[in-house]
Amino acid sequence: MDLDAYQAVHAASWQRLDDLTRIRRRTGAEADELVRLYQAAATDLSTIRSAAPDPETVAQLSQLVARARAAVAGTHEPSWREVVRFVVVTVPAAFYRLRWWTVAVMVAFVAVALVAGVWVATDPGALAAMGTPAARQEYVDDAFASYYDPGVGFAATVWTHNALLAAICVGTGVTGVGPVYFLWSNAVAIGNIGGMMSAHGALDVFLTLIAPHGLLELTAVFVAGAAGLKVFWAWVAPGPRTRGRALSQEARALFTAAIGLVGVLGLSGLVEGFVTGSGLWWWLKIVIGALALAAFWTYTIVLGGRAVRAGETGDLTDDRAGYALATAG
Repeated sequence: MDLDAYQAVHAASWQRLDDLTRIRRRTGAEADELVRLYQAAATDLSTIRSAAPDPETVAQLSQLVARARAAVAGTHEPSWREVVRFVVVTVPAAFYRLRWWTVAVMVAFVAVALVAGVWVATDPGALAAMGTPAARQEYVDDAFASYYDPGVGFAATVWTHNALLAAICVGTGVTGVGPVYFLWSNAVAIGNIGGMMSAHGALDVFLTLIAPHGLLELTAVFVAGAAGLKVFWAWVAPGPRTRGRALSQEARALFTAAIGLVGVLGLSGLVEGFVTGSGLWWWLKIVIGALALAAFWTYTIVLGGRAVRAGETGDLTDDRAGYALATAG
């Protein structure tokens, strides 16, 4: 398709549609014209996406169609009912659809971390690369434990940092490289630290300080990695959908998961900020962390499973995503 020729033919109707969307009070004839031009522009957008997907043209026409849709159907008024629905239906559905991807990422992550840890713990050269003997001893004896400083400030810092990393992991998912690098670097870093602590006879300190918050925090990392990789896979293997539609649908649904991870990491941050470094018995800290993890999987499997069986995906509905046209009657 000759995109320039197509634009030249339809530019006048697109401009007229843009003018109509800016009118606050329309006559009956103008309203009818708005609906007709909106439907035509939506068809044009679909044609360009499939035949000549120029990013700039698609973006401009998408914005025009979105404004026209709002003018035809009216703006959407958010309500507390929709907030509740998002929390108890949309987010768990997105998590549930990622459950096996999450498990696969977890297995790979743990395997890499174990290999890195055993290597550092058993190979003198790898251990030496972690720092001088004095620096390693100081880290094992003091720095590792003192990092977990109980308090609101520490919890908030951990929360915002981890939530940002999770969002970046999902956001770079289409590249395929971003999530893999994120997961690999974290797995190697955790394994290296665990290996160094083990080499200095402090593996028990490492595990008792990592486990309380790490059970949930690392699960959130696995979910973020799984979401990013699933976006990439939608681009590689879109199935019966067009590649553009598959990518947009999965990206929207999995950004829902990224938003949900903000809450998950908030809970993890509270555990890390107020439980990990506290004076509680070590076994009680781990029990608290295990309960937080159990709450996440219960939320995902029970609420998410029910939502998915009801047809939820975590994506926008077809009308808000632009796949359905407003009709009268």
